[in-house]
Amino acid sequence: MTDLTILNGPNLNLLGEREPEIYGATTLPQIEEACTGFAKTLGLSMTFRQSNYEGQLIEWIHEARKSGRAIILNPAGLSFHSVPLLDALKTFDGPIVEVHISNIHARDIHHRHSIISTAATSVICGLGPYGYLMAMLSAARMLDAVPDGMSAPLRTLPV
Repeated sequence: MTDLTILNGPNLNLLGEREPEIYGATTLPQIEEACTGFAKTLGLSMTFRQSNYEGQLIEWIHEARKSGRAIILNPAGLSFHSVPLLDALKTFDGPIVEVHISNIHARDIHHRHSIISTAATSVICGLGPYGYLMAMLSAARMLDAVPDGMSAPLRTLPV
């Protein structure tokens, strides 16, 4: 069983190159490296994947139904129109944390309203790549899996 399934949608493979004024200079491999290290700190297993194809993301969500405890998803551009992705997420029983590098609520009209949020347990946006780590910590809290060694507020505040 994988504790955290971290999925990344279209064009996120171009982080660091594409629109750095919005998404910054951090690359997806750098985010994966940070997530891998934080997963070890949390004592959780993790899968980190990216696809430019909606169907592949849906397949990975279907896999997570059987082998995952929580999903962290940056749906990227699919956030705003993918009903099939939304429907797949609705079949997952564990926590779903939607994460966005930018603050989508402050963006242009085409990037403001995520339909994926209706299936998410929580949404983190506007924290840059750091949002992934906050999503991981949030998912760990929802799974009651924050290690005893972490500071009391991270372990004991109500979820």
